[in-house]
Amino acid sequence: MAQLFSNSKPYDVIIVGSGAGGAMAAYVLTRAGAKCLMLEAGGWYDAARDSKWLEWVYDAPHRAAPGPAKDGFDSFLAAVGGWEVPGEPYTSAPGADWMWFRARMLGGRTNSWGRISLRMGPYDFKPYSRDGKGFDWPISYDDLAPYYDRVEELIGVFGSVEDIVNLPNGKFLPPPVPRCYELLVQKACRKLGIPCIPSRLAILTRPLNGRPHCHYVHQCGRCCRLGSNFSSPVVLLIPARTTGNLEIRNNAMVREVITGPDGLVTGVSYIDKKSRQEVQVRGKVLVLAASSCETARLLLNSRSGRHQNGLANSNGMVGKYLMDTVMSDVTGFFPQMMGLPPHNEDGVGGMHLYMPWWGYQKQFRHESPFSRGYHIEFGGGRAGMPHPGVLSGTQNYLGGGYGETLKEGCRKLYGSFIGFHGRGAVVPNAESYCEIDTNILDQWGIPTLKFHFKWGDEEIQMARHMQQTFQEIVETAGGKVVQSAGAEERWGISRGGQGIHEVGTVRMGEDPKTSVLNPHCQAWDCKNLFVADGGPFVSLGDKNPTLTIMALAWRTSGFIADQVRQGNLG
Repeated sequence: MAQLFSNSKPYDVIIVGSGAGGAMAAYVLTRAGAKCLMLEAGGWYDAARDSKWLEWVYDAPHRAAPGPAKDGFDSFLAAVGGWEVPGEPYTSAPGADWMWFRARMLGGRTNSWGRISLRMGPYDFKPYSRDGKGFDWPISYDDLAPYYDRVEELIGVFGSVEDIVNLPNGKFLPPPVPRCYELLVQKACRKLGIPCIPSRLAILTRPLNGRPHCHYVHQCGRCCRLGSNFSSPVVLLIPARTTGNLEIRNNAMVREVITGPDGLVTGVSYIDKKSRQEVQVRGKVLVLAASSCETARLLLNSRSGRHQNGLANSNGMVGKYLMDTVMSDVTGFFPQMMGLPPHNEDGVGGMHLYMPWWGYQKQFRHESPFSRGYHIEFGGGRAGMPHPGVLSGTQNYLGGGYGETLKEGCRKLYGSFIGFHGRGAVVPNAESYCEIDTNILDQWGIPTLKFHFKWGDEEIQMARHMQQTFQEIVETAGGKVVQSAGAEERWGISRGGQGIHEVGTVRMGEDPKTSVLNPHCQAWDCKNLFVADGGPFVSLGDKNPTLTIMALAWRTSGFIADQVRQGNLG
């Protein structure tokens, strides 16, 4: 491959990745006057042009039959890539079962995510101080709260003020009205003493900053052509480019971080995927936001005389303490919802209600076999477009049928199922990490990752509690459990990475011996290197991580701007 410099003058900041963290860094830094170059491994994506939000499911390839890349997801999901990316393999160590979802496109996974936007609470930042397990963050909730405020006010998050323990209130837009099946579940939860409150999603219920409110197309995973839900290209990158301070290069597969004799970053080397040439660009500051595992991979592949174990890895901590959300599911059938007359189930592309963790009471803590909590997401009814396989197994409920009789029965049956999905906190363990697999290269000649992962007993017990709780909710609501998991299936606990919430591979801390980054997400070993994705996470609560990634990225970017003004990064 030919090697060349694309310019002789260094950029103020190079940003690798255009998702939640990278785009937020670009938004903050360009507004502070920094000349930024963003490198994105995927192609350009324009939601107004490229979204498939109005396509019918039956028009999908192969009638929307599942495939390995997007298995389990909508065929028109706004994600180029998925569980498998051609030419970009990864491996799992024996006994480790890890899944790695990648979106090779401008905006990354912000185009297709569920928009669930929950603040991590005080307990989530200081878990070790509370239960003696895992590690405390070097920052507290109070340190990040002002940045949560800014992010919510910028992107738009609906919700309600509830004053629930470890569930901080936010700057909310009005929530949408609950739908029929959600009210049915809420009534059962009240009987069981489980809170069931308006969910918190980054979808507009009121116009905001020139973006219109949601029109209830209900296809948020396909990205919104109108920009009514959050995606980084629409909400962050367009304003950043408007400053004139942001250049975006697509199809730039970053291979290595380049450092000088003093060990500081001088630039990066990437493969132009169209020409297959190697290109080098120079920068005064580097922000890695390629996703936690990609960032770890890049650092480990960046070896030099000063950084023989990889960049920022003098203590061997890069790649360590990989985490993902604990998940388990139950499905219920509700006969009372069969044959309901058509009624309005308009809504956003996601839940209007959800159940935050209710078990922080002292009595529950002593009785529980796990230390932390989970929240419950649920969906069903007639809120969404019928998807492939939605009425498979109808004979179990209708007793057979053919022709018009079968069609009539299916119409009655449709909308009578509700799925319950747990999303739980994890205690980090040293046996979960990623490392370079030197035996396998991707198509760009870059060494790939090997994953090691295991759930601890706490996570298994949490999945068990999820199964028992969901089944109790179904039965209290008058339904029948039709899909669940028992002990022989480890209570239906998800595979590692299946939650697509992977975090923690370059964690922050107060001690350079046990962490990769300082409390400002700045590398201990390299003062002009910063990380702005999920890698800095020290723990993972039951909250979906995207909102915290953006708040951290805003805080980190403000710190970078201040340090540049003071001349501390040169």
